[in-house]
Amino acid sequence: MKAVVVGAGIAGLVTARQLGSAGWDVEVLEKSAAPRPDGYMMDFFGPGVEASERIGLYPRLAAVAYHVEAAEYVDATGHPTSSLDYDQFARLAGGKVLSLLRPDMERAALAALDDVASARVRVRYGAPVSRVWSEDDEVRVAVDGSPDVMFAADVLVGADGIHSGVRAQVFGPEVEYLRPLGMRAAAFIVTEPLLNARFRNRFVLTDSIDRMAGLYSLRSDEVAAFMVYREAAGATGRLSSGSPRERLRREFAGLGNAVDRLLELCPEHPYDDVVAQIVMPGWQRGRTVLVGDACGAVSLLAGQGGSLAIAGAALLGDVLGPVTALEEISSALAEFERRWRPVVEEAQAAGRRAASSFLPANRTQRLLRRWIIRTSHLPGIDRLIARQIVGRVAK
Repeated sequence: MKAVVVGAGIAGLVTARQLGSAGWDVEVLEKSAAPRPDGYMMDFFGPGVEASERIGLYPRLAAVAYHVEAAEYVDATGHPTSSLDYDQFARLAGGKVLSLLRPDMERAALAALDDVASARVRVRYGAPVSRVWSEDDEVRVAVDGSPDVMFAADVLVGADGIHSGVRAQVFGPEVEYLRPLGMRAAAFIVTEPLLNARFRNRFVLTDSIDRMAGLYSLRSDEVAAFMVYREAAGATGRLSSGSPRERLRREFAGLGNAVDRLLELCPEHPYDDVVAQIVMPGWQRGRTVLVGDACGAVSLLAGQGGSLAIAGAALLGDVLGPVTALEEISSALAEFERRWRPVVEEAQAAGRRAASSFLPANRTQRLLRRWIIRTSHLPGIDRLIARQIVGRVAK
């Protein structure tokens, strides 16, 4: 059996690995020229932990995880206003929690191809897909080139993210499925030894209204920045004028010396995208199936994108891997969606709850957040936080 996987992110690479280990021949097509070096830190917990342990990926993830002692909110002078202990957060999340940089997760998944499936999986970078279609008993994929390069397969897996090109061509335009949550998020990495040493082993978040900047130290002299802000025209997708760097400097001015330094070093074109979910009535059409953010993005505020990507891809491998005949494909894809959709929908509900309180709109809401975090060790309050942050899906 043959598969084409579009997207060499976490979901795409894990899907390819599991299908390859089941005996499939897999082509992975990624439009980026190489593995992406930039990205934000993610808390890895919930169903992805169990799935990664089951398929043997967890040791690779644990090897590149960061040790985080606390998530600390600070005012514009750098003075702490509240703090959440990370060991406690791990308990609230149902057990194991790893703090992982997204590119590190992708590199771990890429390296893991060598464990079981390297002979049957080929990853092609710099391969943007221009067209997909069905023909007789196969799906076909064209990659931009001169002339276009063509691939034929029994199954096409769209794992190309929240702005999926496969989804747009097979299921319809993005506007039908994208559900903005009223915010934008930006992320970038800079080299800054002084900030790196100052904030090591802590997530530092600004205790601010309608915007929030976060930073954390990496293993070198680098600092990763993560910024969330309300976009006045977020629901329509229109952006204010200026480059992404200019927009961030304008939005986040006045949040303290550390943030000012990050903005000074910000690259001209950092990651900057809408905070949104993908909600679809169906994830499969013919022999095409979507996985990861392409069909069920929960938004980065839910904190489970990487976990769900691995768990969903592992499940897709479980149900599709044993298929040996074309007539079995449709029922296998339907079984994947039947089993995985309730998990995604619960995570999306948790993401919407998190989004509703992530950026306080006024001083009262900000004071309420401080109070909740300061009392998070109390029985009852800890369960409230657990539901607000992770929902029931982590269990």
